[in-house]
Amino acid sequence: MGSGQVTPTSELADFQGKRVTVAGLGVSGIPAAKALHARGAIVTVVNDGDDARAREQAAELQALGITVRLGDGATLPEGTELIVTAPGWKPDKPLFQAAEKAGVPVWGDVELAWRLRGPGAAPWLAVTGTNGKTTTVQMLASILKAAGLRTAAVGNIGVSLLDVVLGEEEYDVLAVELSSYQLHWAPSLRAHSAAVLNLAPDHLDWHGSMEAYARDKGRIYEGNRVACVYNAADKRTEELVREADVEEGCRAVGFTLGTPAPSQLGVVDGILVDRAFVADRQKNAQELAEVCDVNPPAPHNIANALAAAALARAFGVPARAVREGLRAFRPDAHRIAHVADLDGVAYVDDSKATNTHAAEASLAAYEPIVWIAGGLAKGATFDELVAKSAKRLRGAVLIGADRALIRDALARHAPEVPVVDVDRTDTGAMLQAVTEAKRLAQPGDTVLLAPACASMDMFTNYNQRGDAFAAAVRELEAGA
Repeated sequence: MGSGQVTPTSELADFQGKRVTVAGLGVSGIPAAKALHARGAIVTVVNDGDDARAREQAAELQALGITVRLGDGATLPEGTELIVTAPGWKPDKPLFQAAEKAGVPVWGDVELAWRLRGPGAAPWLAVTGTNGKTTTVQMLASILKAAGLRTAAVGNIGVSLLDVVLGEEEYDVLAVELSSYQLHWAPSLRAHSAAVLNLAPDHLDWHGSMEAYARDKGRIYEGNRVACVYNAADKRTEELVREADVEEGCRAVGFTLGTPAPSQLGVVDGILVDRAFVADRQKNAQELAEVCDVNPPAPHNIANALAAAALARAFGVPARAVREGLRAFRPDAHRIAHVADLDGVAYVDDSKATNTHAAEASLAAYEPIVWIAGGLAKGATFDELVAKSAKRLRGAVLIGADRALIRDALARHAPEVPVVDVDRTDTGAMLQAVTEAKRLAQPGDTVLLAPACASMDMFTNYNQRGDAFAAAVRELEAGA
């Protein structure tokens, strides 16, 4: 880790009379425009789209005296001194190229929230990673609440940081989920402690390269005060810690599914233990919880729990609160959710496994498996995933636009595994897929929806896909 002293940016920014362009309407753009306008900024909102929803949102802002330009997100408004962008806007957009040429800084909504924190604002415990962010942040919030702390799970999880920072409710600490997009546009963010859970190729079309993606993830460690939490099984996360410029005394703290070394949290004989935040960590360890306290106790979810526990312990939370918080936690829908048992076969919905890294973790939790997979690959390849998981597969049922890519990988690396190709995309496709999976499964197996692909070829989102799976299982159950 770097040893340079970093001073957190906590001063309230002065926006009076400043010409600010907000890029994008929606979840982050509207609160940003309103907050800036309320602080005396001269705000112009630009938006690529010009549909009915955008016009409705524009009317709301225009009624406040905010200028809105629809259908033109490329041109830099004259006199702009600052851009505040929605996190999803790609760095190579013409608007940002024009801003760079004009020397205009670009912030994201997270950066704006950070700068608008008042004196004595709640510190942030921040989490990023390719997979597991939301679950880890929710676990962390549950642990913090069990310790009696006023907290909330916020950020990329769907709760606007701006709304929380500017709201009337007071917090002791915030559990903050941050995406790589948000981190890219947050140059002065300085968390109390932060974790990078894992790194796998994702959003490379946005970032341009794996190196740029990792670099943006690594921004979460900059200026950490107490702990940089990394995944001992993912050396790239440890490398990001080494590269980070943190405050004096900040420590690197690892988590592992094995026996922890000093300055790590890990698992010993079914017990989650802490060898980082204890006296004489060379000799001592603190029991935090049992594996059975983690819901569900799949390996990648235990890793999430350890990361959450590490951040909570960095904030001084006692061991009992870790156990109580993990026991109280209930995962969101469509994350390795047990739907039903039918004729001795378990049916599990992990529709949230929308990329190969998430699907690999899901497949590692069960054996034998009838795997339901497919959808939009978004440029992904499946050879490594299939090669690692082949021995666990009883069969595979493939759906969606890019199912042939998975079928070809199965032919190369698991030729003995029977494969059913469902070529329909209507509303009955999932029922057919589940029916075929039931035919392939044997008592003791798990039928696992872990698509390794996005859902938008056949469904509105992964939630609808998971709902369709659960409905199909219940239909089979009713007819059994």
